[in-house]
Amino acid sequence: MTADLGTLRANLTGLLGDKLVNVEERLGELTVVVKADAMLDTLARLRDAAGFEQMVDLCGVDYSAYGDGAWEGKRFSSDVTHETGLVSTETRKARFAVVYHLLSVKHNARLRVRIFAGEDDFPVLESVTGVWPCANWYEREAFDLYGIVFTGHPDLRRILTDYGFVGNPFRKDFPLSGHVEMRYDPAQQRVVYQPVSIEPREVTPRIVREETYGIN
Repeated sequence: MTADLGTLRANLTGLLGDKLVNVEERLGELTVVVKADAMLDTLARLRDAAGFEQMVDLCGVDYSAYGDGAWEGKRFSSDVTHETGLVSTETRKARFAVVYHLLSVKHNARLRVRIFAGEDDFPVLESVTGVWPCANWYEREAFDLYGIVFTGHPDLRRILTDYGFVGNPFRKDFPLSGHVEMRYDPAQQRVVYQPVSIEPREVTPRIVREETYGIN
């Protein structure tokens, strides 16, 4: 039987207490935001007491531009006050977060847990490999692509990019052409790095033609 979201929300609120920052429902699933300074204890409780024995995915997120433009500062549903329906002036300032996707086979339920890193310049969170060993490669991926450091990780190093890669390609401020390019140098008989030689591509506007265009 699938877990009732209302019951699950109430159980999580009672279980996590002041460690819980917010609970919101999206796409038929609950997303909880918890405090970074209590993340290991919180995730262990979700595994042992709430029955979310499996972590099926872990991903980094860069919220640097989220909430700008048409969103008018709204970042999440919790940023809108229920009394007035207006956007709160105290929107979240943290740029980086890690989202954990948990599964409870016993209760047939899924749960998203979002944890924000305190520092934007040097985002750091604790490793959850002690709670779910499968987080090892996922955390390495988030470290590689977003530059999020996981303290306590047994072997934190790049996993997708090359050892000499510069920057973190999934960050919003990373240039599309990258910082360096590599090629094989036949004279040196090895791969060498050099500045990017790709010229910036000009964006061609989309051409809208009449409905009868091309009809004889």
